[in-house]
Amino acid sequence: MAGARALKALLFAAGSIGGLSGAVYGLLTGQSKRARTIIGKARGLPLNADGRYLPDGSGPFVPTSGDALSFAVLGDSLAAGLGAESPDRLPGVRLARTLAEELDRPVRLATHAISGSRTVELEPQVDRALIDPPDLALVIIGGNDVTSRISIGTSAELLAGQVGRLLAAGATVVVGTCPDLGIIQPIPQPLRTIASRYGLSLARAQRRELDRVGARAVSLAALLSPEFLVRPHDLFSDDRFHPNGAGYELAANVLLAPLCDAVRQAQGHAGPGRVASSSGT
Repeated sequence: MAGARALKALLFAAGSIGGLSGAVYGLLTGQSKRARTIIGKARGLPLNADGRYLPDGSGPFVPTSGDALSFAVLGDSLAAGLGAESPDRLPGVRLARTLAEELDRPVRLATHAISGSRTVELEPQVDRALIDPPDLALVIIGGNDVTSRISIGTSAELLAGQVGRLLAAGATVVVGTCPDLGIIQPIPQPLRTIASRYGLSLARAQRRELDRVGARAVSLAALLSPEFLVRPHDLFSDDRFHPNGAGYELAANVLLAPLCDAVRQAQGHAGPGRVASSSGT
């Protein structure tokens, strides 16, 4: 997610949905400005530790051909791991290590995610991933779509279209749907409620479209929000907008089982790239 920049666009979205009165719009404008002074700025780019990870937990090593499971991570700052304190705390790295251990085979991690990306900007990431199509792909995107002037339905359709390209190339795809933006406590009310409703509505639309194309959807809002709401000081980074290493560890923990299950289904009887949909909003 793009931090304070998203608040200004969220205000635009709020004014576009339902035709807010001048007084209410003015209230939200003031709240947005105050929130932008509270939320810190992310420092630098996300870390990166792509490479080959072994079942004993070692790595990253220089990628080599062989029996490694190729694992691509695409999406926005949540996929890239902005806010993690060290490379070993990146969500992609945590997942690559644990996938290698759980599946008892090396995993080759390639991160294509770019901080600040919106769904309309996912296509170039998929282009890069398809140069050497992955066996498994994780996509997390949607939090920045508040800065887009496209509808929620169109955003979800764009996601399904790019996921469909990965599936057609033989990849197994798991998508973490849009998180609940209402967990970002520096955003004051009622702006936070508007953000929450937007994120949850987009997550539901993403889920419907992903079911249609046969990709597995994991509800980040349902699985992560309760912990982030009660432990914000433990799970958010200094910018108070992105998770820290502990927050990404929690996210990786909820994504691991669906990723492992999707790989096993694809290898067993579901066919390449075609997996059943999981529960959740």
